[in-house]
Parts: sequence; structure tokens; C-alpha cells
Amino acid sequence: MIKKIQFYISDTVDPHLNLAKEKFLFDTVDDETILLYLWQNQNTVVIGKNQNAFSECRTELLKEEDGKLARRLSGGGAVFHDLGNLNFTFLCATENLDISKHMQVIREACAIAGIETELSGRNDILADGRKFSGNAFYNSRGHSYHHGTILIRADMAKLGRYLTPPKAKLEAKGVKSVRSRVINLTELAPSLTCEQMKEHLLVAIEKVYGFTPEKIEEINVEEITALAEQYGSWEYLYGTPLPLGISCEGRLPFGSAELQMQVENGIITALKLYTDALDVELPDKVEDALVSLPFDLHAIRGALLRVLDEVDAFALTTLLSEQIFS
Repeated sequence: MIKKIQFYISDTVDPHLNLAKEKFLFDTVDDETILLYLWQNQNTVVIGKNQNAFSECRTELLKEEDGKLARRLSGGGAVFHDLGNLNFTFLCATENLDISKHMQVIREACAIAGIETELSGRNDILADGRKFSGNAFYNSRGHSYHHGTILIRADMAKLGRYLTPPKAKLEAKGVKSVRSRVINLTELAPSLTCEQMKEHLLVAIEKVYGFTPEKIEEINVEEITALAEQYGSWEYLYGTPLPLGISCEGRLPFGSAELQMQVENGIITALKLYTDALDVELPDKVEDALVSLPFDLHAIRGALLRVLDEVDAFALTTLLSEQIFS
């Protein structure tokens, strides 16, 4: 049961420090508390836990233009952050997670700014029919968080400049570019600022939950610094792609899928599934099921049906059948 609301506003625009702070707050949030974390990143592309950085982002261009790449713990797709965007994170014990209330807080804050909003699908919030807030989720060891973006005055040119979503993803959404799907809230409320939105969110969360938010002044700097170094490392950001053996990619019910496999003497010896699926454990399920298995479509189908729901298992098997076994 929620008995207290806390909030923390980051004083840095470094994405690795901000994500480290998020993880620290996630680990330490009290079981009877809902904690609202507000943060901003400068010129950053943030990819989901299981995405291939090279496929989702023009990494060299981003580096040349003093941008940073970051990888979050949650699933979902790549997003661009600058100081015209405000990020929020709701952190709590998993038993207290209430996504509908969190969405209500965001929408109430927008209403305070005079902006009408609507929910779309599982994890987007729209204004004037276009997306200004995408959301993702993470659960571990009895704690959960729900985080997302609020586009207020983001540089849309850079959003389209750095992100490279697969063509199939855009076609599935019936759009021609990344930019065409999103909206800055200043298009509807020209004077709105990120600082004002922070204030609106604190008013909104008190209205929705019925408690006055308490400010967290300090957090463990030493622990956060060490974690930020890990989050900024090449290994964490890029990983080690398999030497190209067998690969296929496409748009499936759970999201984009890029599957790489190494096969030796008819046996799957290594596998990586890159995806923007919200289920962050999906790649591990697939890897555990298929590595050491014969490279045989029937065997693969049976193994996937044991670890995935029928729709996802059928879709992944069909992708393999059409692009590899045909």
C-alpha cells in the first residue's frame, strides 16, 4: 500500500549518470512509497535493453556531433533525448505498480498546461493524434519502474537525424518517417517549458495519489559514479555481435526482431535476438531454448512453443522458415 510520495530531480544531463541514478533509486525505494524521478539528457540516443545499437542509431554521426549513446534496463525502442524533452520514472514495489495511475499523472499534468491527451495502445500518450510520450517498464526482485519521455520542445530534426528504425517498423505503423509520428507539446501550448512541466507533474501526482510529495535531497554519489562508468562502457553499450553466420530480421507481433545464429555441424552453437519487445526476458528465453539444438525447423518450432506464447513462437518460426529454410 502506498503511504508516501517522494520525488527526486536530477541535476545532471549526462545519460549514464541519470540511468545510474534511476537504478539506485529503483534498488532503494521504500515498499510503501511511490517515487517520481525527473531527469533530462543532452543530445542522447537511448536504446532498449535488447536492441542492436548499430541497427537503431547512426552511432558514428552521434559521436561526431558530441552526442552520447545510452542503454536502459527496460525494453522497447530507441528514443532521442535533448533538453527540450523531460524524462519521468515512477518507481515502487511491484505490488504497488499501477500504470493507469501513472498515466493519469502525466495526463493531469498536461491538462494543467491546457493540453488534451489520449492513450494509445499499451505504452504511448498522444496529443492532437500524435505521440509525445513513449513508455517502457522494468521489474526485478520485487521492485518495478515505469519510465518515459515527454516531448516539450525537442529538436525534431535531430530525432530523425540519429535514429534509424527498421523500414518494416515504419511500414507496420503506416508512416514515412520518425518525425511524422511525434509532436512537441509547445505546438499546442507555445509557452510551456520543461521546468513548468516538472511543477505540473508534482501537482498532478499529489492530486492523483492524495499525498504531498517529499523531496529527496541526496543519494549515494560513490555508488552512482561506479554504475555510470559501467553504463558508459563500450561493452555495455554495444556488446559483442556474433560473427555473421545465419541471420534474419522482420517485424513480428512482439516488435522488431533481428536474429543472428552460429551453426556448426548442424547444431546451433550461439544465438542473439535483438528486439524492441517490451518483454526484456524474451531474448534470453529464445537463446536458452535454441542453443545446442539441431538446426532443424521442426525442432526449433517445438522448442519455441515451450517458452513463448503460440503467436510469438509461430511468428518467429515463420520468419526463419521464409528467410532461412525456404
